[in-house]
Amino acid sequence: MQSAKVDIRPYSDADWEAIAGIHDTARLDELRGSAGVEAFLTLAQTAEDEGLFDGWLYVDPQRYRQGVGRALLRHALAAAGPRVEVTVLDGNPAALGLYMSESFRITETRTGPLVGNEAFTATGHIMHRDAPMDARSPVPVRTV
Repeated sequence: MQSAKVDIRPYSDADWEAIAGIHDTARLDELRGSAGVEAFLTLAQTAEDEGLFDGWLYVDPQRYRQGVGRALLRHALAAAGPRVEVTVLDGNPAALGLYMSESFRITETRTGPLVGNEAFTATGHIMHRDAPMDARSPVPVRTV
């Protein structure tokens, strides 16, 4: 695995086009192994319903396996409360592996409407991670 240099900064409105492009490309990969690419809707179509700013984590497919997802996840965890919950779609082994390598454990598996395109059904693994006792910030994190 080649590590990329990752600079994480706050979102700016000027980032919208780049974020939408990353989401749309990565979302197709995510859906391919789960609900199917027929369930794909662009970020422009679903941003409000998906809760984009509630903590989604997508990586540009050109940056897969370079440590970007791990850097983003660790950044989010540093600001999170003592218990973090994420949902990973069944059929997304790379994401499942990343979260498990960061001490998340599957606590439940549910099948129901796909968030962002409820006309489709998906199975998601709800995962939790309990932070070390010295975690102080109560900020919730929701990533998929």
